[in-house]
Amino acid sequence: MNIIELEEILRKHELWIKEKKGGVRANLCGANLCGANLYEANLCGANLCGANLRGANLGGADLCGANLRGANLRGANLRGAKNLPYIPMTCPDSGSFIGWKTANHLIVKLEITADAKRTSATDRKCRCSKVKVLAIENLDGSPAAVQEVRSNWASDFVYRVGEIVEEPNFCEERWRECAPGIHFFTNRQEAVDYCQ
Repeated sequence: MNIIELEEILRKHELWIKEKKGGVRANLCGANLCGANLYEANLCGANLCGANLRGANLGGADLCGANLRGANLRGANLRGAKNLPYIPMTCPDSGSFIGWKTANHLIVKLEITADAKRTSATDRKCRCSKVKVLAIENLDGSPAAVQEVRSNWASDFVYRVGEIVEEPNFCEERWRECAPGIHFFTNRQEAVDYCQ
């Protein structure tokens, strides 16, 4: 679907919302909208079932009653989106669990503590406020020859085996995927793939 076709669908959808002549409910079921700019679009009642919205900009969009069942929202920008349906987080919302992060071509095994704030946007990457460092491993899973490793992004942020690490400026805004926090995956292989 090209931008002209999408704009026409959205124009007719706006007429449908306002109950005006020529209005047609947007049926974007299965549409490839990868990377589409839908900033502040009125998508109330739109059928986006199975649509590929990967990397789409839905910032400020109104999604009241929109059907997003099976839609690929991976990496989509939902900051400021209104009337979002429930989208489950990738990470557990309570209790402690194991997470995996990359740091200087090593894998850091983390215990996300029960009292840690945690979130995830639409991608598989998660963020939290507090972890206990359990181990530092090579990509192949063997123990690394080090007991500490520095963050790839903040050299003063060090992960030491056996110690608790906290991010005091943790951003609780769920849809800001690359905001302050300790970034991790809930699956070791995803951390390895991210590192390579």
